[in-house]
Amino acid sequence: MAIDRTRRPSDPRQAAEAAFRAVTRKTPEAAPEVVRAPVVPGARETVSLRIDRAVLEHFQKDGPGWQDRINAALKAAAGL
Repeated sequence: MAIDRTRRPSDPRQAAEAAFRAVTRKTPEAAPEVVRAPVVPGARETVSLRIDRAVLEHFQKDGPGWQDRINAALKAAAGL
């Protein structure tokens, strides 16, 4: 009777470790759906915006209301 000395396709230790990892690995949970608040017509949103100092000074030179002036300029540039 001949002894089969062919190599096994995989190392038993590696197979056992792979099986162990498969059953002990946490399955990723689905990301929760983002629920946004209802949009209120005409409401404004606070944002952070990086603009050049010269642009900021231009809109601030006439005093209070500079944010409204920037908003109006952006609306005009967007065609709104």
